[in-house]
Amino acid sequence: MKVDSHELPDEFPEYKAAIDRLKAVDAHFASLCDAYQKVNAEIREVEEHDVPVSDLIFEELKKRRLLLKDQLYAMLHPV
Repeated sequence: MKVDSHELPDEFPEYKAAIDRLKAVDAHFASLCDAYQKVNAEIREVEEHDVPVSDLIFEELKKRRLLLKDQLYAMLHPV
């Protein structure tokens, strides 16, 4: 099964430079990026390797990723 990439540079290609800069100077932003990458990796593992997980848990992971993405975008948008 083809799994879409949800890495931050793929999600926000227009903000790649801003992402790199903010990760270097803003500890909170960097922490959110790390959390996003972790939950995204968990989702990819489930999708790519057909890891058995309940629908509820899988949906919670996807909601967490979306919440983090929204928070990161809110920090990037005014840049």
